Parts: sequence; C-alpha cells; structure tokens
Amino acid sequence: MDRAADRGVLYAVMATCAVALAAFLPSGEAAERDGRDYAVVHAKRRTTDKTWRECKTRTLAHVAGYRPPAKPVARSPYGGRADRKAKATGFFRAERIDRRWWLVDPAGYLWYSVGCCSVRQNATARGVAARKKLFGTSRDWARATNRMLWDLGYNTLGCWSRWGEFQDHRPRLPYTTQSNFMSSYGKKRGGTYQKPGHTGYPGDCIFVFDPEFETFCAAHAKRLLAATRDDRYLLGHFSDNEMPLRHDALDRYLKLPETDPGRMAAEAWVRTHRVRRGPKGYPAEARRAFLTMLVERYLRIVSRAIRKADPNHLYLGCRFHGRDLREPAVWAACEKYVDVISVNYYGAWTPDAERMTNWAKWSRRPFVVTEWYAKGMDSRMSNISGAGWTVKTQADRGRFYQNFTLALLAHRACVGWHWFKYIDNDPTNRRADPSNRDSNKGIVSNTYEPYRDLAVRMQALNRRVYSLIDHFDRRR
Repeated sequence: MDRAADRGVLYAVMATCAVALAAFLPSGEAAERDGRDYAVVHAKRRTTDKTWRECKTRTLAHVAGYRPPAKPVARSPYGGRADRKAKATGFFRAERIDRRWWLVDPAGYLWYSVGCCSVRQNATARGVAARKKLFGTSRDWARATNRMLWDLGYNTLGCWSRWGEFQDHRPRLPYTTQSNFMSSYGKKRGGTYQKPGHTGYPGDCIFVFDPEFETFCAAHAKRLLAATRDDRYLLGHFSDNEMPLRHDALDRYLKLPETDPGRMAAEAWVRTHRVRRGPKGYPAEARRAFLTMLVERYLRIVSRAIRKADPNHLYLGCRFHGRDLREPAVWAACEKYVDVISVNYYGAWTPDAERMTNWAKWSRRPFVVTEWYAKGMDSRMSNISGAGWTVKTQADRGRFYQNFTLALLAHRACVGWHWFKYIDNDPTNRRADPSNRDSNKGIVSNTYEPYRDLAVRMQALNRRVYSLIDHFDRRR
C-alpha cells in the first residue's frame, strides 16, 4: 500500500474511531453494570505497587435516570452549546448563570471546555518516521488530528499544544497559551532546576519578591501575548505550572541566604505583623497569612502584566497542584486576579465533591481541571513515570475517564477539563523531563495509532457533556 493510501486509512480510523457508538451505550457499556450501580476497575496508584485496588467506577450507563438524547446538542463554531446563549462579547469569558458557572464563547453561546494537553507531534526519529509514513506532511497531520479531536467531542487545545499548526483547519479548535513567567525569570536569574513535571526553586521558594520580577513580567507578557490579543479562538493564558506554594512558606523564606530578597521580605513581614516564633514554629494563622500574601503578590504582578498586554482574554491561573488543593490561603488569593482557576488534579479516582465546593467557596471563582490521566498496561509501556493512575486496559482508561468527568460535570463551579495528553511518551526521547519518559498517557501511541477502546468511551461522554449538565442540574 502506498503512503497516500496508508494516510487515507489512518484518516478514516482516526476520524471514525467510534463508529460503533450507536450500539456502544445500550449494549457494550450497559453490560458492564452487571446489576450494580457502578463498574469495578482494578487500578494502582503507582505502577510499582504490589497489589491492584478495586475502584468503584461510574460510567455513562450508571448515571441514574439519564437517557441520552437521540442527537447530541448542536455545537457552535467554537464547540459551545448552540441551544443556549448569553451576551456575546467577541471573546471568551466566565459568567455565573442560573447558579452554575459557565464559560461563554465569543458568539455568546454557553461553552464547556473539553480539552486535550500537548497536542503536538512526536519529534523523535521514530516519531518523524511514523508521521511521514502515516500522514506525509506536518500540515496533513494537523488536519487529521484536528478532525479526530472534533469527532471525539473535544473543543480545546490544552497547555503545551502547538496551536499555531491548527489555525488553518476547520472547524478551528480554541486554544490556550502558557507563558511561564516565574520559570522563565528563574532561568534568566539562575538557581532553578528540573523536577519531574515542573521547575524546582531553591528551598521551594519562588522569586516573587525579587525587585526585578515585576519588570521582567511586563516585558515578557508584551513579547509573548501581543500577537494573539485579538484572536477570538484564544480561550486564555496560563502563567506558570505547578509552582511550590508551601504551607510553611514563611519558614522556608526565612531560611534563605540573608541577602536574598525573599528572606528580607519575610523578615520585614514578621516585623510588621509582630509575629513571634513559638516552640513549635510560627503559628498556623501566621503561616496562612504569609502564604496568602505571597500568592497574591505573584497573581497581582502576572495578571497586571497579562491584562496590559492582552486585555481581551481570560487569565487561567498557574495550574495549582498537590497540597495547593488543600490550602484555603492559596485559593483565597485568587478572587481579585484570576478569571478561571486551573487545577492539575492527581491522586483522586473520583473528584471529591466537598473539596471542589471548598475551592469555589474559598476563591469565589470557577475552576478547570487542566491535568489528569490514567495509564494502561496493555500499551506494552513500562508506565513507571508520571503521576496518573495505572489500569490494566485501554477500556479501563475509558471507564476512568467517564467516572472522573461525570463528577466534574455534576459540580456547578467546574467549567471544563483537559486530559493529559494527546500522544504517549516516547522512551527514545532522552530530553523529556523525568515525568514524561515511558508512559501510556496518550489518546494515540507515540507512532500515532489511536487507542480505540479509550477513544470510544471518551467520545460517548464528550458528545453528551451538555445534556449531562442539564440532567445533573435538573436532578439537583
């Protein structure tokens, strides 16, 4: 078979990877119920764990009282719901409507972000060879991938995607940008280092008190954001990723070298607030107050820089993670500066409703889950690196996807999710950071073969996002 024929076959596979969807819900997924109101998926928190856990897993077939509509809700050109409209402003925005937070697309249609991170080609030698064989040019790859994502019900290119390669393809996918204010400043300043998945800082202390940081941010934003300020398809900007915002930040800054601006700022704060260190360290309320001040300072500086360079688009925060998700002080700092708060949510099989309610209460802002995933052992990858769950099969990855997203859809403060990620890790890529070396994270393999058992379950859920939201809101 010649390359053009090969490419045509792959187009068909990628664009119609859920051809059995009509039969999938009543027969395939319904059979998983087995008389229970949940499925059971065997999972490991880490691949190296000795035993598998039995995880209760809700799929579409287990949503009480839900009857999928004969046809999915029609979508706007941006992927919004064409049956509900608010004020059109020409750009994406966030608004609370009928007690639920929504994103609103540029045409005014209510919009929920269903995204995928790192939509980009595999740049290794094996990846380039596979792309040339299966697609031909990079433009052909982008066209096929654009079509696949839309057909799977996605409407957003998440963080680290090569969005510029998709601008000429229709329907066009809305996208996000990542500016890396703090990590870029740290690279220039010196002292940062690579940690799995994110940048490391001395003592886990970001450089937010450096007098040069604010000037750097203004110039950085002007250089990166001015060109896209009028693009209607831009959802918004991330400012950084997974910074260390520790509960004991006060103690950490006071341990920095005496001439460090962070140390001097912490000492001045202690004097101003007349905080005294007790036998067990600084009081909890002092630590919380210092952390709130620290996060507010960062958000104020970067949001001001972003809005000056681009007053039209949403500021999506700095991708909180880990212990940040339990810190009211971190979330409380967001209300004045962030439009939608981004959350990299690992460690939960099912998102915790109480925790999500706290996020909304502490910040008074909506949130979007910007990283989460599971790895399948049937991919023949070792799956050692990365923070996601490990399951046995691609079908189990799809069941986990449905379970996780159903909990997000049921919560009125969540305005979307971004799966991590489009393509598997490639073990031959020696330049990847330690969290992206050897794991099955993708919708497609590192040579672009789609994982059909995952994709059909993604599509079944994604295509029903708006009818599921209506169902949950009616039941509430």
